[in-house]
Amino acid sequence: MKTYLVPIDFSEAALNAAHFAASLSHQSDVTTIILMNAYYISPYETMFPDTNMVMLRQEEIEEEARDRLEGLKKLRDKLSKQVKEGVKINIRLNRSHLLRAVVDVIAQDNADLVILGSIGNSTVREGSAGIGDHVIKISKASAVPVIVVPPDYRYHLINEAVLACDFKKVKENIPMDVLHKLLGKQMVKLLVVNINPSGKDADTEQLAQQTSVHGMLKSFRPKYFYVNSPDVITGILNFAAEQNAQMVIALPHTYSFLQSILHNSISQQLAKNSTIPVLLLK
Repeated sequence: MKTYLVPIDFSEAALNAAHFAASLSHQSDVTTIILMNAYYISPYETMFPDTNMVMLRQEEIEEEARDRLEGLKKLRDKLSKQVKEGVKINIRLNRSHLLRAVVDVIAQDNADLVILGSIGNSTVREGSAGIGDHVIKISKASAVPVIVVPPDYRYHLINEAVLACDFKKVKENIPMDVLHKLLGKQMVKLLVVNINPSGKDADTEQLAQQTSVHGMLKSFRPKYFYVNSPDVITGILNFAAEQNAQMVIALPHTYSFLQSILHNSISQQLAKNSTIPVLLLK
């Protein structure tokens, strides 16, 4: 994982994600962190007045762009004192929608990982409803893994990570190359948990050995757990908290896991329920 992309809208959650990325550099092989702000202005905003009869002038747009660049520079200077020695921090002001900006920067700069604040990251210049939808959309559109960082989370050395899956229903291969890039050189303990909503007990090791999961993860020497919980999301998060894990890993296409956490009040749900970052594999 040589290049991190961190979308920045200057919200507290986004700034917290940037500090997380800087701290994570000490535990990874990253060489470049890209701080990117998406600043999109619809042509209609310069052609027609809004409801307050105000119309944007080109001078105002350029002044706002300069302010955003200045904000990125200040953040870069602050993070440069926090990152591992030798890590470069680049800044980028992208004049397009956030989703398009993320996809373009991943392709142009060969980003390996996107790190997002769980709230914020809106392209809109002033607050809007449904801001959290951007997190789900970016996670789906991104060609690379995404880490979603809760707003109140402060970085801790990643010693244990929880991989949540259904032992019997893993139909596709786990992206082992990504896992090796993330965990291969690190002394990270992988805790594989199957949440069983039916409440029936099972021999965890025997059940795991009967599935493809066991063979795919053998090189990591993981520990397997089988937890009874009527609510899968609550079961995973409670298990992670009990194990003092520093990250939850979700398999490809499991956006429903993130949606379940982010529904309703985003900040309240994550602050209350998910106290650690969630990594969505690809």
